[in-house]
Amino acid sequence: MAAAGTLYTYPENWRAFKALIAAQYSGAKIKVLSAPPQFHFGQTNKTPEFLKKFPAGKVPAFEGDDGFCVFESNAIAHYVSNDELRGASRDAAAQIIQWVSFADSDIVPPASTWVFPTLGIMQYNKQATEYAKEEVKRILSILDSHLKTRTFLVGERVTLADITVVCTLLWLYKQVLEPSFRQAYGNVNRWFMTCINQPQFKAILGEVKLCEKMAQFDAKKFAENQPKKEPSKKEKQPKEEKKAEKKEEKKPAPEPEEEMDECEQALAAEPKSKDPFAHLPKSSFVMDEFKRKYSNEDTLTVALPHFWEHFDKEGWSIWYAEYRFPEELAQTFMSCNLITGMFQRLDKLRKNAFASVILFGTNNNSSISGIWVFRGQELAFPLSPDWQVDYESYAWRKLNPDSEECKTLVKEYFLWEGDFKHVGKVFCQGKIFK
Repeated sequence: MAAAGTLYTYPENWRAFKALIAAQYSGAKIKVLSAPPQFHFGQTNKTPEFLKKFPAGKVPAFEGDDGFCVFESNAIAHYVSNDELRGASRDAAAQIIQWVSFADSDIVPPASTWVFPTLGIMQYNKQATEYAKEEVKRILSILDSHLKTRTFLVGERVTLADITVVCTLLWLYKQVLEPSFRQAYGNVNRWFMTCINQPQFKAILGEVKLCEKMAQFDAKKFAENQPKKEPSKKEKQPKEEKKAEKKEEKKPAPEPEEEMDECEQALAAEPKSKDPFAHLPKSSFVMDEFKRKYSNEDTLTVALPHFWEHFDKEGWSIWYAEYRFPEELAQTFMSCNLITGMFQRLDKLRKNAFASVILFGTNNNSSISGIWVFRGQELAFPLSPDWQVDYESYAWRKLNPDSEECKTLVKEYFLWEGDFKHVGKVFCQGKIFK
C-alpha cells in the first residue's frame, strides 16, 4: 500500500523534490505545506508542536496519515518509494544507496559553494569557487564514465539513484553549467535530459531551462538578503550624553604589578622584532584592498584591473617562483600539502605579501610554480627569521612589472587559467596566500 501524508518544506526546495518525484512513481499521496498560513518556514518548524514530531526542526519533514514521522530528505524519499525505486535486488539496493550517498558527500558541497553566491544567499570566495568548479568537473567525469554504457545509474529503469542525483545537480544545470562547460560530459547531459523529460519528473520540476550563460555572484541580492542590523543602544545615545559620560569617567586605579618569574623576565628582556619594511616610504598600493577585491569579486573584470591600476612598482615587487625538486613530487595531494604547509608557517608575512601557487601535472609527474607580490624590492624571506620557511626549495626570479611576460604570468596565475606555455603540464590545483 502506497504511503500517504503531509510534507513540510519551503517553496522550490530541491531536497523535497526527491520525495515528490518518488511519489509520482510509487503512487504515494502527499500533501505539501510550504507557505503561510499552514507552514511558515523559520517559524512553524521552531514551535514546540513541530519539534515534538521532528526534533531537529529541519525540512523537508514528513508526517504520515497514520502518525509516522520522519525527517531527512533521503529517508523521506525512501519511505514514499516502491520496491522498484529502492532496488529489486540486494545488489541494486546497495548501488542505489551508493549513488545517494555520493550525491550528498561529493556533489552537494561544491555545488553549494559555486551556486549559492549566484543566488545571493552566500558570500562569494574566489578560491573556494575555483576549487568547487574543479570538483564539479571531477564529479561529472565520474558520472560520464559510468553512464557511457548505461541509460540510468542502476539497472534499466529510473531508481532513487537517478532521482537523487538529478535533484542534486539541478541548480548546477540551471545556474552555472553553460554549454561550453557541460559539452565535455555528453553522457551525463543525455542521462539528465532523459530523466527530467520523464512525466514523473516533469510533474514536479516543470520545464527545466538549462543554463545559457554561467551566472556570477550577485552582490546586490546578497546584500538584500542580509538581516538588517538594529542600531545598538550605544549608537542611539546622543553625543551630548557621551561627552558628559567621558568627563565623569574616572581612570581605574592601576592594579599592582605581578612579579614575573625568571622565564617571563627573560622573554620581556628580549628585543622586539623589527618590521623589515619600516624604513620604506608609504605606498599608494593598499594590499588589503586588492585582497578584498580578489576574494569577493570577479578576478578578470574587477580584481586584475584594480591590481594594475593601483600597483606601486617602486614600493612593491613581483616574483616568479619554481620548485627546484619536481622529481621528488609524488602524489598530487602530498604536493598540495607542501604548498599549504609553507603558507601556514608564513602567517606573519601575510600583511605584506600575496601569492598564487599552482600544482601542475598528475601523480609522479608534476611541478609547482607561482607568482608572489612582496612589499619592497628585495626577496622578503631572508629579511626576517620568522619568514625563512621553505623558500630555499624554490628558484626565485624578479619580474619587470612593465613587461608583457609579467602581465601574462600575473593574469594566468591569478586566474588559474591560461596557456601556461612555460610549464608544459595541465593545471591540477591552485593555492592562494593572502
